[in-house]
Amino acid sequence: MENRLDKIDLGILKLLEKDARISHKEIAHLLNLSITPIHARIRKLQDGGYIQRYTAIINHKLVGRGLIAYTQVHLKEHSQESLKAFMEATIKLPEVMECYHMTGAFDFLLRIAIKDMDEYNKVLIEKLSKLPDVGNMQSFFVMSAAKHETGYMFDKT
Repeated sequence: MENRLDKIDLGILKLLEKDARISHKEIAHLLNLSITPIHARIRKLQDGGYIQRYTAIINHKLVGRGLIAYTQVHLKEHSQESLKAFMEATIKLPEVMECYHMTGAFDFLLRIAIKDMDEYNKVLIEKLSKLPDVGNMQSFFVMSAAKHETGYMFDKT
């Protein structure tokens, strides 16, 4: 599939982002097409990497992960091996929901979901500080969320 998506592809992606459980029949109805081309387009979007996976969005507070921390990590060493070792170790930590290699004053930004401050302290001392080449860390805690989107804004075609 080429990089350019047409109006129908964008419509499919928008509908799936809003509700991944929507049926092909419902998508076809909403986009005024039959089921067969919708099915084929969804398969192409999956094969082309546009749809990476389907997932449910869970309320983190209801599953005991009420505290969200954004932690900036600066490594002592910046070799390719050090960066790779840190990433490989970080993605194994179940508390780490996202890990981004960044430009700027720090090397990585982690989104960490934990029960409370006691658990964060334990994760910090027993896990994060022991990762390869960790230097400085600075954490910011989410007090409230004014906006949390999982869908992307698509250009109009």
